[in-house]
Amino acid sequence: MAIAPGTTLADYVLPARARRSQQLVRDGILVIGFSIVVALSAQVAIPLPFTPVPITLQTLAVLLTGAALGSKRGGLAMLLYLAEGAAGLPVFAHGLGGFIYLVGTDAGYLWACPIAALVVGLLCERGLDRSYLTSLLAMLPGTIIFYVLGATWLGIVLHLTVALSFADGISPFIPGDLLKIVIAAALVPAAWQIIRMVRPDLKNTKGTI
Repeated sequence: MAIAPGTTLADYVLPARARRSQQLVRDGILVIGFSIVVALSAQVAIPLPFTPVPITLQTLAVLLTGAALGSKRGGLAMLLYLAEGAAGLPVFAHGLGGFIYLVGTDAGYLWACPIAALVVGLLCERGLDRSYLTSLLAMLPGTIIFYVLGATWLGIVLHLTVALSFADGISPFIPGDLLKIVIAAALVPAAWQIIRMVRPDLKNTKGTI
């Protein structure tokens, strides 16, 4: 049995049910669950004195969400996460919540979450998550999306030059984000390897790209 194109880790950890209603319940649980995972990861936050943007584990969680759930469910999980924050739940960094944070200095990074998860999910649905090297290629665009949207919005809100936007919104996070990419690119193929061991009937797990 070959792994079908367009499927992700979640489809093999929690196989689809025969009834449509059961599939919707399964997908709903996954979407809600991963929105909570991202909310928890955002609480691991280290403030920096020279920029309003903290270092968090949020970007790592978003990359893993896209890889595990795929483009649609990953994007929906991140939209739900933003909705939770907009409703006032303390899901953003430092336990903050409220719609004001979706237009504040960090808003670009927050709005990048569903886009990054969608793009990473699309790449993983095409099989890039089955090996370490190709997983690196799947995770990198997600991080770039965070940089582009986050730094651009930061520069607009604070009236920064392009150089200052890069200095405050990108450069402090490059070392940590490279490490997050390496971790994510290692975890996802490792999870597929476990699936191969548990499900020996699955072959051709590298998928089609």
